[in-house]
Amino acid sequence: MKERRKENMRPKSIDEYILQFPPDIQKTLELLRKVIKETAPNAKEKISYQMPAFDLHGILVYFAVCKNHIGFYPTSSGIEAFKRELMEYKSSKGAVQFPIKKPIPYSLISKIVEFRVAENMRKAVDKLNKKR
Repeated sequence: MKERRKENMRPKSIDEYILQFPPDIQKTLELLRKVIKETAPNAKEKISYQMPAFDLHGILVYFAVCKNHIGFYPTSSGIEAFKRELMEYKSSKGAVQFPIKKPIPYSLISKIVEFRVAENMRKAVDKLNKKR
């Protein structure tokens, strides 16, 4: 598929990652990025495992373009917490596939990111309390 990025291209930023794809996919990725950033404004953007990732006291979520879907990776806890809402999508322990030809559920993504922020913040506080 021509939309796939060249395997030898390793993006150094989310901007570089997004620019590898056709305009329609870029638009979807930019909106997904915007939803994540609005939900987790203090998260840092990075590339991890050659995918866009958002970090706030640990990785919150990753996303990636695949042949026929956008992969969204909110860790296993994010999938488990929203398994009922994610039932219509193909998913695994830590990933969900949003078909490219269907609307992306941005409000659900926002809820999952919000859940992951709270989870990472709790873990950070627990870690801090253990050091005391």
